[in-house]
Amino acid sequence: MTLAATATASAQPLTVVELFTSQGCSSCPPANANLIKVKDQPGVLALSFNVTYWDYLGWKDTFGKQEFTQRQVTYEPPLGHDGPFTPQVVVNGHADAVGAAPGEIEHLIATAGRTGGPSLSLDGGKVSVGAGSAPGGKADVWLVRYARGVVQVPVARGENTGRTLPHANVVHALQKLGSWSGEATAYTLPAAAGGLSTAILVQSPGGGPILAAATN
Repeated sequence: MTLAATATASAQPLTVVELFTSQGCSSCPPANANLIKVKDQPGVLALSFNVTYWDYLGWKDTFGKQEFTQRQVTYEPPLGHDGPFTPQVVVNGHADAVGAAPGEIEHLIATAGRTGGPSLSLDGGKVSVGAGSAPGGKADVWLVRYARGVVQVPVARGENTGRTLPHANVVHALQKLGSWSGEATAYTLPAAAGGLSTAILVQSPGGGPILAAATN
C-alpha cells in the first residue's frame, strides 16, 4: 500500500460503538465480551463508558464517572427509553441495543453504517473539523481519552463478587472542546496523559447522531 493510500484509509469514516456498562451489573459481562470481539474491526471505534448508578449495590466501579452516566442519560429520550440501563450499546449516536446477545453488536454495526459528516483530523496538537452541514445549525465537538486494548478488573463486592471482568477500550475522560456550526474550525488538542489514546466526536446536541469521528 502506498503512503497516500494509507493516509486516505486513516481518514475514512468510522462506526462509533459506545458500550455503557458497570462492574456492579451482573448482566454486563457478556456485552463487555462482545465489545472485545468488534474492537479491532476495520472502521470501528469501540468505547466502554462505565456508569455510576449501580455503585450503591456494594461495588464502586473503578472506571465510573458521573459525566459518563450523564452521557447515557442524555441518549435515552431520543432513543425512546425512559431512563438508562446496563448494558446498552449505542452506535453512531442513533441506534441502540442491549448488546449482550451473540452477534447483536455486529448486527448494529452492519445496519447503522458509518458516520458521513465533515472531515476530521488530529495532527500537530490540534483538531481540525472541515466545512459541511451541521443539522440544526451546530454540533458539539467532544474529546474522548481512552485506554486502547483490554484490561482485566477483579471485582471484590456486589453482583460480580469474585469475578475478573475484561473491559475493552475503557474511557477515562470526556470533555467538550467546543461547537461546530458548519464552517471549517480548529481546536487546540490538550496533551494526553498516561499513554491514553484520543478520539474526537462531532455530534448533534442533546444525544443526537454522531456526524464524524476520528482517533489517533
